[in-house]
Amino acid sequence: MVLKADAILLDLDGTLVDSTDSIARCWLRWCRQYDVDPARLADAHGRTTADIVADLLPGPMVSAALARIDEMEIEDAVTVRPMPGAAELLASIPAGRRAVVTSGSAVIAAARMRAAGLTPPGVVVTADDVLRGKPHPEPYLLGAQRLGIEPGRCVVVEDAPSGIAAARAAGMAVVGIVSTHEARQLEADLVAGSPAEVRIDGTGPLLVDVTAP
Repeated sequence: MVLKADAILLDLDGTLVDSTDSIARCWLRWCRQYDVDPARLADAHGRTTADIVADLLPGPMVSAALARIDEMEIEDAVTVRPMPGAAELLASIPAGRRAVVTSGSAVIAAARMRAAGLTPPGVVVTADDVLRGKPHPEPYLLGAQRLGIEPGRCVVVEDAPSGIAAARAAGMAVVGIVSTHEARQLEADLVAGSPAEVRIDGTGPLLVDVTAP
């Protein structure tokens, strides 16, 4: 199968950057500090930090706890590395037809891309830009809007079921990346083991397919 698109919207964590160990390390420390059972984080990947913290703690504690996990993740961002083929995938998409859409904050996203040696595209949508994070379609719809592309003409590259649900709700096709979840958990049009397996022909309409390296 080959997907056709006018723009590519890419998730960040688990898709372009390998931040899994960093995230796990920070959240385990945070759980110990706030006496939260880490098992309650089982389905958290891909959601905004604000939504996760609000689900785990009483309202009066949320603000300080949110600031604390942000502080931990920013400090630990130096350990983040690029996913295989991430830089090459970004470079294969013409400028003005690519965007990063992440559930992280702008500061954390910038820190992780910097640590991974990735140059941010002109459009980056973060948790700071939306009222409702993934799995709501708002983040991907905003990414398409900022690029000036109809949602149905966008392809999303995602690793998390919540992000895939957001893309589907926005009317977009999806390439799933097998990093934080198994392939059977990804309801995507195409599935790749890493960004290195995603091929994009950038001449005219973007043609997206998956080829084993």
